[in-house]
This record gives sequence, structure tokens and C-alpha cells, in this order.
Amino acid sequence: MKKILIATSALVAVAVAGQAQASEKIKLSVGGYMEQWAGIASQDDSASNINAFQSDTEVYFTGSTTLDNGIEVGAVIQLEGETSGDQIDEQYLYINGSFGQARMGEGDGAAAAMGITAPAVGPVGVNDGDLSNWVQIDAMPDTVWDAGDDPKVTYYTPIMGGFRAGVSYTDSSDAKNDGPGNDTGQNTTGGMPVVSLGVEYNGDFDGFSLGLSAVGEHQGGGEWFSVGTNLGFGNFTVGGSYGVKAKDYGVNDNVADKADDTTGFDIGVAYKMDAASVSLSYANGDIVNDAAGNGSDIDTVDLGLAYALGAGVDWKTSIFWFNADGKGNISDNDGYGAVTGIKLSF
Repeated sequence: MKKILIATSALVAVAVAGQAQASEKIKLSVGGYMEQWAGIASQDDSASNINAFQSDTEVYFTGSTTLDNGIEVGAVIQLEGETSGDQIDEQYLYINGSFGQARMGEGDGAAAAMGITAPAVGPVGVNDGDLSNWVQIDAMPDTVWDAGDDPKVTYYTPIMGGFRAGVSYTDSSDAKNDGPGNDTGQNTTGGMPVVSLGVEYNGDFDGFSLGLSAVGEHQGGGEWFSVGTNLGFGNFTVGGSYGVKAKDYGVNDNVADKADDTTGFDIGVAYKMDAASVSLSYANGDIVNDAAGNGSDIDTVDLGLAYALGAGVDWKTSIFWFNADGKGNISDNDGYGAVTGIKLSF
């Protein structure tokens, strides 16, 4: 797989390099978003309060040029507005053409980018990791587990009859120069290479739309996979997803047999009318953290509300409930809360 991806990248690079230098120089444009949230939560007395306020801001720099043969070459750089770690979130070069799209750099793998989960419009989704910003839980229910924004090469096929496939390869963290400033950089692959695969279908029909995905990753001796679907009809969207992460994904094989697989699923429905949207979603995760079997069985429900106040200005609210039953040395916790705030897109 590694040799195939390297050879494909080399052929694309040669095709691009062989064109005349008549295209315009790339000029970067600026975009991004800012989210500012305020929330309250009630949970077990043994649990710690997490946040009363939370924010997330990113600034995007994007630019591209089209060569004489019609091939587009561009770059994406995502700058974190506030962080205690890497200032750059994602950064990659892409090449678009009749052959599809090739990427090289730091960003989501094909599986994470193509995975479909239940629809949700609020700031605290049941399957996006944001619940842990407000309450103390061991881990989020999930159906799409991404290896992270590590340096990788990715290829997406052209869309054919609504279908598209993608594949990514991330080198092991033992490789040299795999991140800015040192040998390990941002790499979170646990010393093992990662192959990420995805297939998706998106189609519009008379009165309804359909989205389907089947994605997964292989790392070391383990893997995860997920399937998801969204069905749109009128102002409604309904959907859900299911995922399984093998017990030895990223864990030493000789101790992994002591643990079970992690599983998760979510279901939801969303309704949109003019500037307003509302969603109701539920997720369950049977989570295993380590070979000893520590983890939790967690249920979450989220009622999301969104209203477009103007171009690029959205007011969003979530009312949520959760119940987490700890396994092994993990404590139980349950509670509820509400979060509201503004998202600016620019």
C-alpha cells in the first residue's frame, strides 16, 4: 500500500511539474470561524466542574491556481485561535484534476473525512466530543475514531454515479521529520503506520436525498470500522451510524485479549424551516480504554437549536442529558446541562 501511494504521488507531481508556467501565482484568502459558548451543568458531587465558558476559533488561509492543463493546485492552512499545543491545526497541499484529488500534509484521514453520523445542530453533539467540555466523563460515545492530524498522503477518486472512495497512509511515529521541530512532532500513531479507507455515496432524487458511508482504519494489529447514513426528505433529515473499534487497536497485541471491543451508535432527526433548525439525537458508547477493561457505558441525549441571525452569524443552543456507568476503576457519573452561544463564520 505504501509503495502504491508513493508511486501515485510521484506520477501526479511529474504531471504537474511538466506544465508551462503560465498560471497565476497563488494568492491566499482568509476564512475561518469563531465560537463563544456559555453553559451550566449539574452532575454527581464527586465530579469536577469543567467550564462555565468555552470558545473555539480557527483562521483558515486557502489559495489555489489552475495550470494550463486544467489541473488545480492549492494549499490549506488552519491556524488555531487559542491553543496550548500546536498553533497549526491542519496544513496540506492538494491537487485536483480529472483523476480525483491528491493531498499531502497534516489533516484528517479519509475515514474521518468521509464518515457520516447522526444529524445535530446544537453546540453539544452526542458524537463530536464536545460534551467533555462541560461535564466530567471518561470518554465520549463515538462511531468514527480518527488517528489524528498526522503527516499523511491521501487520495480521493472522482465522483462516479454518486460514489467516491478515499485512502490515506500515515507513516509510523518512528519515522524521521514527521512533524515540525522534532522527530515525533504531532504524531499520535503509537509508533505504527495507519491506513485509512472510506467509501461514500451521495445522491439527490425526486423529493429526497441519501447519504451512505463505510469507513475504517487499520493500525498495527487492530482496526476500527463505521457505517452511517443520512436520509433527507422535505425539511427533515434522519440518520445514524454504528462503529466498532477492535480491542487491540493501538494496543500491544499480547495484552489486548483481556479487553473487549469498543462499540458505539447514534441516531437522530433534524428539522429546518427558513432560518431555524432543531435536532434531537441519542448516542450510546460501550467504551474500553485499556487491556484491563477499564472504561464506561455511556448514554447521551441532545436537543439542539440553531437560528441564523444573519450571514455568517448563528445562535445555537443545546440541552443535554447523560449517564455514564463506569467499568473497572472508572467512576459513575450522570447529569444534565444547557449551553448557548454564537458561532461566526468568515
